[in-house]
Amino acid sequence: MELSELENRITRLEDLEAIKQLKARYCEICDDDHNPERITSIFTEDGIWEGRGIGDARGHEEIKGLFQNFQRMISYSQHMVLNPIIEIDGTSATGIWYFFGPFTFYEDNQAMWQAARYREDYEKVDGVWKIKHLRIKGPRMSAKYEAGWAK
Repeated sequence: MELSELENRITRLEDLEAIKQLKARYCEICDDDHNPERITSIFTEDGIWEGRGIGDARGHEEIKGLFQNFQRMISYSQHMVLNPIIEIDGTSATGIWYFFGPFTFYEDNQAMWQAARYREDYEKVDGVWKIKHLRIKGPRMSAKYEAGWAK
């Protein structure tokens, strides 16, 4: 194996892991009370957050505002993502993730389980992977939690 081929393979593995860590950071920020001060750190300056029926935001200021709105609506969330399909092309990449998690909402003290799918575009900016465009496809499933439901 040529040294350049080995370097390319290592770079690809490092990029895959960095994108997985980026997605884990996104989930951690969401579960940190949808922290509007932290969310923009993982998006490109012109990043887009797009969720059918949930909200849309373009750029850091709008994304921050969207997450401030989430703070007023959502009292608890636990984001769990799995089954990543990541394709890398130089300093651009795409990802598909499945999501499942519980939420509670301030309004009527609602509790729900939700499932969705993320489709994302990433960009490597100054050596760091960022989210360029996040799309939430779903919810694919939404079920209200009622006392005694999970026995």
